[in-house]
Amino acid sequence: MLIRNLLVVALAAVLSACGFQLRGTGDVQFALKELDVSARNAYGETVKQVREVLESNSVKVYPGAPYKLVLVSEGQTERTASYTSSARSVEQQLTSTLDYEIRGGNDRLLLSDSLLTQSTYVHDDNNLAGADQESAQLRQEMRRELIQQLVMRLQQVTPQRLEQLQQTAEARAQAEAQAIEEAQRSEAAQPQQSPLQLPISKP
Repeated sequence: MLIRNLLVVALAAVLSACGFQLRGTGDVQFALKELDVSARNAYGETVKQVREVLESNSVKVYPGAPYKLVLVSEGQTERTASYTSSARSVEQQLTSTLDYEIRGGNDRLLLSDSLLTQSTYVHDDNNLAGADQESAQLRQEMRRELIQQLVMRLQQVTPQRLEQLQQTAEARAQAEAQAIEEAQRSEAAQPQQSPLQLPISKP
């Protein structure tokens, strides 16, 4: 088991060093040709791989692009899914999530969505090192799965759709600003009531 785990880790390292392409993203066509990409974890592995996938498929990634992809948050949880016949082994379920947004001009929110992937592995108390290595490998694979899901979503996004969403967002913001302005004018036009003065009784 230890040899198998070491081979898995070594293979993952070799693939990473060779610029391993995400499954199904070797030749991807994007309608968006320019995109700014940012993340709360600006130096995280996820945003790094997202940039690499976009740039390797002819998308120009740079600050100030007309539209911005924002990786808002990533989450990872682990829970016990079931117990095996051995009291020292349990099946663990890993869950990874990724929330993202696409923003346009004036930082208007145009699209937002959440991605999720799950996987399970057997945690063996008799082989903690092997279990930890398998968990780490699964998390890497799950990150690739989330990025692949994100890529598939981005493929469906066109500049025309984002332009329509931008117009809708601008119209909504303008209507909200007008409503606030009208409310302020209405409040200012209301006569100000003088404080109530109570008669002073003389002794």
